[in-house]
Amino acid sequence: MYNAKILLIDDEKSILQMLEMALRKEGFRRIYTAGTAQEALWLLHKHGADIILLDVMLPDQSGFELCPKIRELSDAHLIYVTARTSDLDVLTGFATGGDDYVTKPFNPLEIAARIKARLRRGTSFPSSKDADVRKQYDFGYFMVNENAGELLVKGEPVSCSALAYQLLLYFCKHPNTVFSKSQLYEAVWGIDGMGDDNTVMVHVHKIRERIEPDPGKPKYLINVRGLGYKLVREKGI
Repeated sequence: MYNAKILLIDDEKSILQMLEMALRKEGFRRIYTAGTAQEALWLLHKHGADIILLDVMLPDQSGFELCPKIRELSDAHLIYVTARTSDLDVLTGFATGGDDYVTKPFNPLEIAARIKARLRRGTSFPSSKDADVRKQYDFGYFMVNENAGELLVKGEPVSCSALAYQLLLYFCKHPNTVFSKSQLYEAVWGIDGMGDDNTVMVHVHKIRERIEPDPGKPKYLINVRGLGYKLVREKGI
């Protein structure tokens, strides 16, 4: 049994019914459904949410327009679930505040697995003993303070989304190590990352915008052609 509150937003009743049935079979009980953006915002005001599944094509406004309004009310993990499959749509989904992007048709059990993986990461708090072991990762130009959950660039705190921070922290813990996109997705998002290249690429871009002196010519978080990404730590730092 899971206590997390899940908000499903889709104008297709059959999709809502399928998702709700699948999630209930997986042990979720606090599930709310909305067929319009207006209804979704009302439910979010009334009940809150830990996980939000959002369709793009809603009757009163698009999911891309709704997502920033949701972000004003909630930091819930938001997964776009939509038939819009172009690269531009995927990038727009992340740019408007989405954390993940799943295209239709989909397997509802995959959705359940993504939700469970996110809840495992979102509810895992370190003990005081664990916190003592945690440390700062100083790369000169920027530093990640794991204890405080902070990214500092040139000594100044810089805002960073939760998933971008977790991805950067994973790189910091494994400097000068090459990771494929699927390895990164599995490590940070929690499930097999095959087919989720765009998710990793967008979050790498978000990180570069924050930690690189020139994001267009990265010197820290670099591509290794044909293999993936690595975070470079210079000798002596």
